[in-house]
Amino acid sequence: MASTQFKERLQAAEDWILSNPNPPQSWPWTWLYKSGRSLYALVRDVISGQLTLHSMSLVYTTLLSIVPLLALSFSVLKALGVHQRMEPFLYQFFQPMGPQGIEIAEQILGFVDNIKVGVLGSVGLAMLVYTVISLVQKIERSFNMIWRVPDMRSMAQRFSNYLSVIMIGPLLMVSAVGATATLLSSSLAQQLMAIEPFGSLIVLASRLTPFFLVVAAFTFVYIFIPNTRVKFRYAFMAGLLAGILWQAGGMLFASFVAGSAKYAAIYSGFAVGIILLIWIYLNWMILLLGASLAYYMQNPGSVAKKRNVQMAPELQERVGLALMWMVAKPFSRGEPAPQQESLEHELRVPGEVTRRISDKLIRAGILSLAGRNGDQLVPGRALDLITVDSVLQVIRRDEDRVVDRLPGNALPAQLIELSRGRDDVSFAELLGEKKQ
Repeated sequence: MASTQFKERLQAAEDWILSNPNPPQSWPWTWLYKSGRSLYALVRDVISGQLTLHSMSLVYTTLLSIVPLLALSFSVLKALGVHQRMEPFLYQFFQPMGPQGIEIAEQILGFVDNIKVGVLGSVGLAMLVYTVISLVQKIERSFNMIWRVPDMRSMAQRFSNYLSVIMIGPLLMVSAVGATATLLSSSLAQQLMAIEPFGSLIVLASRLTPFFLVVAAFTFVYIFIPNTRVKFRYAFMAGLLAGILWQAGGMLFASFVAGSAKYAAIYSGFAVGIILLIWIYLNWMILLLGASLAYYMQNPGSVAKKRNVQMAPELQERVGLALMWMVAKPFSRGEPAPQQESLEHELRVPGEVTRRISDKLIRAGILSLAGRNGDQLVPGRALDLITVDSVLQVIRRDEDRVVDRLPGNALPAQLIELSRGRDDVSFAELLGEKKQ
């Protein structure tokens, strides 16, 4: 009895989150509703295994690419003589692993110092660059999976964008650290530190500087890596939560490492490698969870019971007619054309559903893209030439011509004619007429 009531309450909560036709409109219920939907989607994605699968793939690629990545990044900093300022970030990353993490960081820095970019030769340098590009390419593929982006950047864009970030990104972080240190050591800051509460606030800000840099790095990754437009406010909110998770995960992992004497006794020398794999996996999971959170906050209509929504005929027809109505209505009144993204938010259905149907209507010439950025929808022909049946026929049309492969005896011509007109004839009647 208790289990039945619990299932009913759980089902009621799921229905309220997923299929509520009248969502809350006042704060704080709107915030609670959106947070519940995003949390539901994150838990669903973790259980489905997509995020864990991509995280494990990135762990393997990271182990192969971390030394070449740091070698390219440090090469620019070495030329400027400021590469020592990046070393504390590397030590901070491995700090939760305890003394073993410090040893790993020193070994990685030793490998980086041994790599001389100038003496690698053309083939060696090309392999070094390819290894780094492959890492960022796999990161983009994982982010595109989260953002439902089908296409990746072109090869030319990958080389130009990826290498510019890898070479210039560390320089910007070093500049930010240097500017912060200069600001805190200025005479004005020293005078303010002697006055309370400014002194305590300045000390707190200096201690939180690494955390702010981590949040800034997460925010930049969420904006830059996906091959689509990500709004800054959602990327920042996801970066802030991911930064908090990263700090909390570091403290929990440090306590785990401190009590992992049994693992060292069982795995002996392999314990360090296993702990390293777990720590890198945990970091990638946090990064991908933040990317998923940014996606669901920017696209609240994409939250559904399943990650990949089934394209049911009823759903396609309703969405197609709704899109046509919402585009034709302002066009007939002489109002500005609606943006496709705003229509997706208003319909509250997954974006991949509306995009697939709108693309179909655009290819048929019923809808057209307009506006300066090509993100507004207008009718593709005069409204008196667009009928409801024409919209439904386009939505139902098999563009890949797979239906032509059906053998002739599988679908009689009489049945096809009835499906287009009178559809209340039973199969018993059809078979009876065939016997006669």
